[in-house]
Amino acid sequence: MSQSPERPARFPLPLGKLVKGSVSNASGAGQREVLMPQRHLREAAADAARQSAPRGLGLDSDMVRRRMVQRLQLEGLSDERVLQALSLVPRHEFVDSALAIQAYEDTSLPIGHGQTISKPSVVGRMIAMLMGGATARQQGRLGRVLEIGTGCGYQAAVLAELSRQVVSIERLRPLHEKAKLNLGKLRSSAQIRLIYGDGCLGYAQAAPYDSIIAAAGGEDLPPAWLAQLAVGGRLIAPMVSAGNRGQILVVIDHLLESGVSRFVRSEHEAVLFVPLKSGVM
Repeated sequence: MSQSPERPARFPLPLGKLVKGSVSNASGAGQREVLMPQRHLREAAADAARQSAPRGLGLDSDMVRRRMVQRLQLEGLSDERVLQALSLVPRHEFVDSALAIQAYEDTSLPIGHGQTISKPSVVGRMIAMLMGGATARQQGRLGRVLEIGTGCGYQAAVLAELSRQVVSIERLRPLHEKAKLNLGKLRSSAQIRLIYGDGCLGYAQAAPYDSIIAAAGGEDLPPAWLAQLAVGGRLIAPMVSAGNRGQILVVIDHLLESGVSRFVRSEHEAVLFVPLKSGVM
């Protein structure tokens, strides 16, 4: 039985509900139901078109967001808390109206000034990795978060559902102002502090941070980020891989062992983010 749109989704969702279509063997016998990943993008667009449209597109329906989250779950995102947070944030409110119909597809979209809103799968993956840090495991939440690169504010909104406070820095004034407008519509806006400034410097006034997440990648991690990461905290950022073969996700854990503070680094999958730049504009 499907849940009513008014009832909050519960995750993980049973994958059996996601089965679409059927195939048969060479003899035409023994039909079985299978999943069809190639239909995901068409389903996302069809969802938006089928919903009743109080604001013209139907994208304010909880059902549309739940379908996006179901697809992300099918593709491997398993953290129940992150899935729930993604289901609560209306992504279409963070993109230009001309692109709103694509808001619940798993794709990055331009937000102006050479920047993009990250794919939902990338946002979910990075936040889920943050949730694996020592402090987050103990508390069940991300604590105080520093986000480098506010962009349009979407990721900050998702982070706010999982943390005590989000401090988000944006170096481009027009995007900083856009994020203020976007986030001002949400109930979680009180948990988010937006800073116009140089993300490479972090924000020492509110440090230390239990979690740090960057939406831009460079060759080296700025020293300020490490200095502002609390013991037990975790940092995740895209970085140029050795040999300049593109970007990968890098995770830094700040540990205290036998009274000695140290940083432990691990490297993960390839990603593609805008370059990390210093200064403000």
